[in-house]
Amino acid sequence: MNAITEELKALVEREKIRECIGRLARGEDRRDAELISASYWQDSMTDYGVFVGSFDKYLAWVVPGSPAIPVTQHVLGQSVIDLKANTALVETHVTSYHRVNMGNEERDTVIGGRYLDRLEKRGGEWRIAHRVMLYDWFRDFGVSVDWSQGVMGMPFSADHYTGRAVGDYSETFFGKGSSRHE
Repeated sequence: MNAITEELKALVEREKIRECIGRLARGEDRRDAELISASYWQDSMTDYGVFVGSFDKYLAWVVPGSPAIPVTQHVLGQSVIDLKANTALVETHVTSYHRVNMGNEERDTVIGGRYLDRLEKRGGEWRIAHRVMLYDWFRDFGVSVDWSQGVMGMPFSADHYTGRAVGDYSETFFGKGSSRHE
């Protein structure tokens, strides 16, 4: 019975780690400082190759984010979690979409890579202490679709159907308080 209890405890810990990584992806996509802050320890460091720095510098870089990138979407894949007491080494696959305003046009780009995270459990809570981004591939799909035309020639009945980093309809759907880390 003890082995089952330890296995269940490890399963719960892994799920809390996945929730932390998912909360961060949502926070980055919505440029939500509260969700991002609930995912990182204040003394954490990040290294994205194009940005390296402390949590405070990272947060200032991500929120409000570049106005030249009005839409992002981070789709998380499998996570390999090496759990050791209050530390976890985690590799999570990510495919991230970015709509980039180039001045005269918007372009759709997609990056495939992996997050290498060291999470620490402090006071019963898992958060990221250090993150490194590895890039596996990149694709520029060219000029973005004109959403004012709808999808497949059919116009949208309202303007909330297209995603955006700030003011996305999902914020209304969840409500400001219910999507927050408790």
